[in-house]
Amino acid sequence: MPAAAAPAPTGHRAAAYFDLDKTILATSSTWALGTPMRRSGLISSRTLAYGLIAQIPYLLVGAGARRSNSLMEHLALVSAGISRHDLMEVVEGALATAIEPAVYAEALDLIEAHRRAGHDVVVVSASIIEMVAPIARLVGADRAVATRMEVGEDGLFTGRITRSMLHSEKVVALREDAAAHGIDPARCWAYSDSISDEPMLSAVGHPVAVNPDRDLRRMAQERDWPVRDFARPVRLRPRWKPPHLSTRASLIAGAAGVLAVGGTAAWLVARHGSRHSA
Repeated sequence: MPAAAAPAPTGHRAAAYFDLDKTILATSSTWALGTPMRRSGLISSRTLAYGLIAQIPYLLVGAGARRSNSLMEHLALVSAGISRHDLMEVVEGALATAIEPAVYAEALDLIEAHRRAGHDVVVVSASIIEMVAPIARLVGADRAVATRMEVGEDGLFTGRITRSMLHSEKVVALREDAAAHGIDPARCWAYSDSISDEPMLSAVGHPVAVNPDRDLRRMAQERDWPVRDFARPVRLRPRWKPPHLSTRASLIAGAAGVLAVGGTAAWLVARHGSRHSA
């Protein structure tokens, strides 16, 4: 068992909280799902191109607070009118071809080790729950906590963010999840690649920097946090069969927004821009 996943003391529940993009996945979930979204008609080829280009800085150097907040603001402006049902169908249909090949083998090993140790496994992401929950289920997590957006009675996103999961909001959500499940954060692990997740990492007893950006790598060295560099994306089916989880359990964080914040919001920004340039 990896040292980072040592069992918690008897009588105390523990959990492992994983960021998604560039921590469990070798890429942005939106980057991976962009082509299926275009093929389904959710976005145009032009929007896809703009969105992928916009994500390059994130993939190379990470998403800073200013960039993420700006993308969140654009997300609220352009998400109204998109069908939640259609988005969920696209994500579910694309898991095998777009997501599975991008999952880090090292992340699966850690998830499996935590589960063997009796720990809850939770994916915490700034992306929206409709995108995160199916991926969390795929890799064997117990539940997902993610950005939430309002859905109207007609099943369309209204454009109103009911709760974001950016930066310090993640640590609030982590503490809420821990309290709801009888978990002690001091006995928990957290994994992330981004300095923006410093509050979440600092909130647990066992923070781990995974493929860290420059600032997080420096901080991890200063604070003597373990650093893990993942490098082996692998298809899941030959080596890992996730346990069956109900839709209700997977969507525990509730209904959320339209596309991812941080990575996913990039194509929404492009969509907004293409409306004005058309």
